[in-house]
Amino acid sequence: MCHGAFKILNGKRRELQLPRHFLLKSRLCKHYSRNMKRSDDSEREKRRKRRRLLQELGDQRIPFLSPSDPGFQQLWESSYSGLALRPSSALPQSLHERVQSALFTLRRRGCLLRDLVRVRDRDVFTSVSRALLGQPGCTYRYLDTRLFAIPWHSKEVEESGQANTVACCDPDLSDACRALWELNSFFCQDIQHARAGDRDCKHREGKESKNREIEREIQEQPKEEVKVSICGKEQGEERKKEDEEMEKEEEEGDLDTGQGCSHSVSSPPHKPPPGPISFNITLLNYMDPTSMSQLKEEPYYGMGKMAVGWHHDENLVPLSPVAVYSYSCPSEKDTVEGDTTKAGTTGKGGEVAPVGETSGAGPSGSGAEGGDQGEGDSGEGESGEGESSTATGSGDAGEAADAGEAGNGERACWRVGLKVAWDIHTPGLTLPLQSGDCYYMTDDLNRTHQHCVLAGDTARFSSTHRVAQCSAGTLDYIKKRCTEALANLHMDPETGVKSLRSLQPVTLQNCEEIHNEVEFEWLRQYWFQGRRFARFCCWWSAPMEQLEKNWRQMEVMTQLLLGVVEDESTVQENRRDMAETLLTALSDRQQHRQTWRDRNAQLQCRRGQNRC
Repeated sequence: MCHGAFKILNGKRRELQLPRHFLLKSRLCKHYSRNMKRSDDSEREKRRKRRRLLQELGDQRIPFLSPSDPGFQQLWESSYSGLALRPSSALPQSLHERVQSALFTLRRRGCLLRDLVRVRDRDVFTSVSRALLGQPGCTYRYLDTRLFAIPWHSKEVEESGQANTVACCDPDLSDACRALWELNSFFCQDIQHARAGDRDCKHREGKESKNREIEREIQEQPKEEVKVSICGKEQGEERKKEDEEMEKEEEEGDLDTGQGCSHSVSSPPHKPPPGPISFNITLLNYMDPTSMSQLKEEPYYGMGKMAVGWHHDENLVPLSPVAVYSYSCPSEKDTVEGDTTKAGTTGKGGEVAPVGETSGAGPSGSGAEGGDQGEGDSGEGESGEGESSTATGSGDAGEAADAGEAGNGERACWRVGLKVAWDIHTPGLTLPLQSGDCYYMTDDLNRTHQHCVLAGDTARFSSTHRVAQCSAGTLDYIKKRCTEALANLHMDPETGVKSLRSLQPVTLQNCEEIHNEVEFEWLRQYWFQGRRFARFCCWWSAPMEQLEKNWRQMEVMTQLLLGVVEDESTVQENRRDMAETLLTALSDRQQHRQTWRDRNAQLQCRRGQNRC
């Protein structure tokens, strides 16, 4: 049944078309031009800021500090105070074991997949493989892509007897989902301490006093001397190429639902969410740098190779924190080779990865290092296998040699990089992440700063826990919207003839907007990529079938409205108002359907290329 509806949604049945005399008036429809103008203005402002900073920067690099550099701790406390580190020892060992085993289970079962996201009117694959887990019925949207959460199996859900959630996964996946819910529960409790300012940096090396002295000396120098450090000459074409790539990556992270970046340093502050923190989703990421044909260098600071570029995490409750669990692990290739020498040997707690199945990561010679992009990423971005570039700082020759050795060790790790958005005066910061470490982004750090994640030498999982903005992104929400629209459809109980209860323009407009929302924000999103997870978890199957039935009824409502408008016996004034309402809705729908036809064609083309 669902597959047939999918064919309908992709143009297999005749779609409702505007009459010729209405199409002649299409130039009167300003809906898209207004939205596009707002989006274009936002993009132009971003490009102006970026060009201004690039001109000021020239062929130079902005300095950044890592834990081996003087002044690192003071920079952290003064400019990145919203970042908090929890070393692996802060988590119970039993929790580490359950979480790492769960991550391996998801990788072994092929649950981690690359997303096809929309950037600059084209579809590109993320280099990071992902899966969304969370509260039943939650979704997360980034870069014109909606992810449908696999429900984690919390005690509350199981005790409430929600049969569809309990039985949606096999026992193996259910245990994995429950382990990640336990990690989420730990974060909800532990982050309260971080919000109170309890931070821990295990890389201080007992040099706080000397770092402060050196930092004061640096601050006393003229700003022009501190602002940048030259990391060698670069050819103009290479720099221009890097800038264009960086602009693309920032857009992948900054764009929120394809309508431009809403985050900037100048945006007004919001009040933090009241009460205790309750993360409602986690975006799981997996990447193996050894399977990548190329990783882009971080172009502004020389931090190293990026898995995901600079971005804000999007579509979150304002000022809500983000918690990230980082786990470096053997790649699947290494695991298979190890299993060949030690036949049948496996370990607990993630010591040896399960083998024998593909992860869904796949090779990636090109594609978007997208963050919420959600990691936002969105999503979590990582990269960090640096070459000759080192963190800037000052000190004598002996300290420089020690710092160089420490820097090489740090670059073998995965690292998170941070910078103040639209600022080339404040040095950047990189924080190495040992396996099992966690970090929190609290207060307004995600609003005023951008972050990336720099790739290390090994494969890596990350579990990024968020308070997603779900006011329009839950199953309960869209079901209520359907009920609201279908309340205007009346069916005679005796004859079965259907009619519209109200012909008021406001009511008709609301119904048609809901019609478009169901089709383009839910059905097409699900059938484009969301259904990939149905083979692991059937939770969304029945709800999407019901949404398709509701959509069919809304198609009938649009046809009924068209019939009323074409009826010459309709009062002329009312007919004109209804015609304008219908014209706006159908023009919107026609353009969106063409966009989705193009996206499906591109997806089929890419799949064909991959098979070749």
